[in-house]
Amino acid sequence: MPSIDIHADVVDLTRQLVDIESVSRHERAIAGAVEQALSALEHLSVSRHGNTVVARTELGRDHRVVLAGHLDTVPVNGNLPSRLEDGILHGLGSCDMKGGDAVILRLAATLTEPVHDVTFVLYDAEEIDAALNGLNLLGQSGPDLLEADFAVLMEPSNGVVEAGCQGTLRVEVRTRGERAHAARSWRGVNAIHAAAEVLTRLNAYEPRRPVIDGLEYREGLNAVGISGGVAGNVVPDECVVTVNHRFAPDRSEAEAEAFVRELFDGFDVTVVDSAPGALPGLDRPAAAAFIEAVGGVVNPKFGWTDVARFSLLGIPAVNYGPGDPLFAHKQDEHVEVAQIVRCEEQLRAWLTGAVGAGGDAR
Repeated sequence: MPSIDIHADVVDLTRQLVDIESVSRHERAIAGAVEQALSALEHLSVSRHGNTVVARTELGRDHRVVLAGHLDTVPVNGNLPSRLEDGILHGLGSCDMKGGDAVILRLAATLTEPVHDVTFVLYDAEEIDAALNGLNLLGQSGPDLLEADFAVLMEPSNGVVEAGCQGTLRVEVRTRGERAHAARSWRGVNAIHAAAEVLTRLNAYEPRRPVIDGLEYREGLNAVGISGGVAGNVVPDECVVTVNHRFAPDRSEAEAEAFVRELFDGFDVTVVDSAPGALPGLDRPAAAAFIEAVGGVVNPKFGWTDVARFSLLGIPAVNYGPGDPLFAHKQDEHVEVAQIVRCEEQLRAWLTGAVGAGGDAR
């Protein structure tokens, strides 16, 4: 089993993590290295759940926060081992999200007296099916381990706060017709032609732009696929338009589904995927203190992340981590080392009370 030195500087620690291959469903080695390193620290209570590792301070503070990051990566694409050139660390997972994981581990190793109790969560299988997601499984089997007043998911966000996240809903809108020979098309009903009305309604859609906690979210409704046709000489009897709806976190999954069904009234609508959004929770003093500590910049998160899982548990959460998300999953994945260092410094200031520690975390 490989080992890591969590007392190394955060850049070197990031390299150590990157060089342990941990493609989804193959996180045993890296989870073992993380568990071994954290278990040696007397100020933490450490437990392992599959390939998810949880470490907690038990100082009796009035409030608790969670720092979470996933250990897995997408498949290798000729981008291992890591290399460091001109202040840029290259390698699979360097951006998404082993730079953030290294920050979590450095703070876990060195913060023995934080102003809040802290739960550090390093989990598996984020990049694949949600049913296998380690944070999801932990929330089902041991939700008490995730109880907190505030959570930070250290996904790459260019070192600024991205609050909450939008939900996502994918549906199939199906039109039906009647087959006929194309030479005698009047004998049938063309289902692909009928899909024109689906596209017309999509083109007429005006996105909601609700403001939540001072942040403007922007919903979206887009055709992301279309299928139909039987043969080159047959009038088709079915056409399916796949539509993705990104909905602001002030709407529930049920409300988003009801909206889509109403929009496509008269058509056969089937939900094929759905995930809730997460409210930013910026009205909580803990969130305000965090934003102050990390520079005061906060943007809405238009995509979906695991902050939604914390939202389902009633815990306000934000995305905050080093790395430009545009480089996640790319062959030339990389991260600026200055961002990793800055993230560690800013989180340390927050957790030690040097910046923004005042006030009631609730």
